[in-house]
Formats: sequence, C-alpha cells, structure tokens
Amino acid sequence: MTVFIGGAWPYANGSLHIGHIAALLPGDIIARYYRQTGEDVLYVSGSDCNGTPIAIRAKQEGKTTRDIADTYHQEFQHCFTQLGFTYDIYTRTDSIEHHEGVKSLFLKLYDNDMLYQKTIEQAYCEYDKQFLPDRLVEGECPNCAAKARGDQCDQCSAILDPLDLINKRCKLCGNEPVIRETNHLYYKFSRLQEQLEKYFKETSTKYHWRQNALALTERYLNEGIPDRSVTRDLPNGVDVPIKGFEDKKIYVWIEAVAGYLTASEAWGKLNNQDYSKFWTKDTKTYYIHGKDNIPFHTVIWPSILMGADINGLPQSIVSSEYMTLEKRKISTSQNWAVWIPDLIERYHPDTIRYFFTINAPESRDADFSFREFIYSHNSELLGAFGNLVNRTFKFLEKSYDLEIPQTEIDKSIKNELHSLYQKVGHLIEATKIKEALELIFEFIRTCNKYFDEQQPWITFKEEKEKCDETLATCVCIIQNLSQLLNPFLPFSAEKLKDMLGLGSLEWHVIEDLPKRLASVSPLYERIDVKQIDEEIERLNDININ
Repeated sequence: MTVFIGGAWPYANGSLHIGHIAALLPGDIIARYYRQTGEDVLYVSGSDCNGTPIAIRAKQEGKTTRDIADTYHQEFQHCFTQLGFTYDIYTRTDSIEHHEGVKSLFLKLYDNDMLYQKTIEQAYCEYDKQFLPDRLVEGECPNCAAKARGDQCDQCSAILDPLDLINKRCKLCGNEPVIRETNHLYYKFSRLQEQLEKYFKETSTKYHWRQNALALTERYLNEGIPDRSVTRDLPNGVDVPIKGFEDKKIYVWIEAVAGYLTASEAWGKLNNQDYSKFWTKDTKTYYIHGKDNIPFHTVIWPSILMGADINGLPQSIVSSEYMTLEKRKISTSQNWAVWIPDLIERYHPDTIRYFFTINAPESRDADFSFREFIYSHNSELLGAFGNLVNRTFKFLEKSYDLEIPQTEIDKSIKNELHSLYQKVGHLIEATKIKEALELIFEFIRTCNKYFDEQQPWITFKEEKEKCDETLATCVCIIQNLSQLLNPFLPFSAEKLKDMLGLGSLEWHVIEDLPKRLASVSPLYERIDVKQIDEEIERLNDININ
C-alpha cells in the first residue's frame, strides 16, 4: 500500500509558534507509524515563500522577499529537524521545480477549459500605486462584523471577496482604496459543484474527517461554490503562462496547494523514484493542517485535481482546532506567542511532542500553559514512563550486572501488548492521535503498578525465579514501548533502542529479549517547577516589549 501525507505549508514571513506545531505534528506521527508497519510512505511539505505576507514583511524591513523567505525557510527546517519531523522532502514554493510544476498544472486546467477571462473590479491603492491582493485589504466582515482580511474571516470562517468588506483599508498605508477594473482568469468551480458534493458525501463517510472539516465543507457546498479569480496582480509568485496575462501571478489558492504535487515530483527526481505511485485512487492520503486551512484542502485542492484529471483526491482530513496560550488567543502582531525556536532551546523535543499530542486540539481548542507543560513532563514523561524504564534498568544494573534474565514473560502482559499494537494502530490510522497516546500511557501506569506488586527487591532474595520473570517481563514491556512510542516520542525510543541493543523498530510484539543492556542512563531530567514562573515572566516581558 502507498500512503501520502501532506503537511500544510507555513508562510515564511515569521517564526513558527506553538499553534503551528500543534496542527502539524499529527502528520509526523502518522508517517512514522505507517513506515513502522512497512508501508510505502511519502510525507511532504515546505515553506510558502510566495504571496502577500512575505511582501509585507520585506517592505517593513527594507529587504527583498527572497531574503525574508530564506531566513524563515532555514529556521523552519531547523525547527522541524530538532523536533524530529521526518518529511521525505521539505521544499519551498519559490523553487524552480515548484514554479514549473504549477505552470504545467495551470496550462492543463486551461487546456481542459476550466479557466475563463473576466473583467472585474478590484481594490487599488492610489498611494501605493498598486492593485491590492486580498490580504492587503482589511476591514469588517460583512457576515459577522469582525475584523477581517480580504480573503477570509477568521471569526466566522467565511470565504470573502475583498470588495465585500465594510470600511476597507489598505494594509500598507491605511488609506481607503479605490475600485478599478482589471482583467483576470477565473476558475470554473461552479462546474464542479455536483462532483464536489458527491466527493464530499463519499469521502467524508469512508475516511476520517474531523468535525470542523465536516461542518465547514458542508456549509460551503450548501452555499454553492462560486467561480473565483485564480490570477492576481502581485509582486512575487508564479507567473501566469498564458498570453495576455504574463504580468500577473497565479493566485495562492491554486499555487500553494499545488505544492503537494510539485513536492512529490521533486522528491521523485531527487530519489530516482516514480512519484506518480502516490497519486492513484488506491493511495491512502492524509492532509494535515489547522482549521483556517480547511476550504483549501476540502474544496479548492479537490477541485483543482478534478479539473486537471489527476487521481489521489484528499481522503482523511486532519484539521486541528486552535491552540490558545495561557487562556488567551495567540496573536503574532501583539507578540503573544510561544515561539518554537525558543522552546526547542530549553526543552527536550519529546517533552514538546508529548504535550502537543496529549493536549492536541483535535476536536476543540486547547490551551498551552507553562504550568501544564512542565507538570506533564514531570508527572507523565518522567514520573510514569521514565520511572518504569529507570527502575527496571537500575535494578538490572545493580542486581544482575546488566544481564537480562532469559525466562518466560508474564502471559497476560504479553497478550496485552498484542492487543495494544492493534488498538494503537487503529487509532492512529483513524487520526485519533491523542487517544492512541493516552492508551499507551494508561498501559505504562499499569506496568508501574505491576512492578510495585511484584516487589523484585524482595523476591530477588527470596524467590529468584519470580524476580527473574518480573524483570524479563519489564524488559519485554520496555522494548515494545520503544516501538509503540516511536511515532510519538522518537528521541526517547531511539535512546531505548540503543540501551537495549535493538535493531530496526517495527509494529509487532518483540518477544525475544536481548542478552544484556548496552548502557543505562535516565530518559529525562526533572524540570524545576520554579521555571513556570520564569517562563510566564519571560512571556509577559516579551509581550510588553
């Protein structure tokens, strides 16, 4: 079986924050799991280096768009590597391969009679002397009156036309734009209405869609999918490869989501592989993103693939809700955020991965607080998992000279391990990532109870055979936890693998025990709870400054 996993492309106009990681982490967990089961996986993403947000940042800092994109693309790569993300390719939308791939796709849509020319009215800033891209028009949403930008309202999730905004303003200068006529190419979304409704009905029931994606997509389809402009007057982006439109760029609605396809093609060329095997009806597909990106993955991208006659439509939609910070909405403009480059400097990567999985915003908004973050490390990672490993290995070091008793494993625990692989696997495949990790840690707590009840510190002297079985069973548990937890906590799993001298990590019960431990060292250190106040103080200081 082939498995395609597409992670949303962060805008390369600012650092990653905790909301990004909360939304994107499920992709790596799913990819790692499927690789362990032996499936053929392609996991792609990249930095969105085109479009308005980067142009705004470049203008503010007096730099080129390429300078800004380079800075944040490199930073993103560093952060994802430090957090253990295993993208098969992490590319960028300003690469030559992406530009050529998008142009080719655009021409295919043109040849398939999916595009047409239309003269429209568009916001024009007389002060900045330019037509304004949607994101450069700000005002009030005509549906809910909340502050909104020209393409989408974050408050009510409505897809907007900038001309519909109330009290329109140019984001660059603050002046009210005028309305001028301009020519653009439009995509025939309306032609695909019935096809999209059929796709939604079949796919959302057969595969795994989060509730927010179900509700929003149903709403968009009920309202009717209007034809929309797919070209823009932008300073940077992919040139339109059609005569008469050479001075325009392909709009991000098509260009960014097309990155899933162009990245696949780039991976194929780099690895001398046929990327098209991941773009078939038989490929299992997962799309990982935040809820603000739902329409792009459930309406726009399927429409583009349909219009270009390309197989491999999105199946499972892994759309996270928002992550708040200390009970407040994250605001990058007000600097109310925890930035990932800072977090990875101070904390173990598995501490970060554990928190954002066990507190994942899967079905409702979740909150990040430093108190919960640090207590979850101390009580769960260190207090439950780390404790089970440390007490077992330290006992073997002290009483067995690192040798592992080669004896029978407790049958009930062996049966429980077989069941755990099956249950956790099913939950990951169903994108219930949080529940999968909770199940493993529930098992870990019962294993700590087992260790306590068996009292090896007593049986070692009085019933050596019973003590041998206890220690052998605990080693069996731990070596299987190294596999079960690898999708979630890969750094800890790798450390266990080294201490136990294991081979490759797979997805089935390991029953054969290693002869001895290669080494013993704690998985985690306790975090001083005083750090909670220090972190909150740092957060408030940054916010003020």
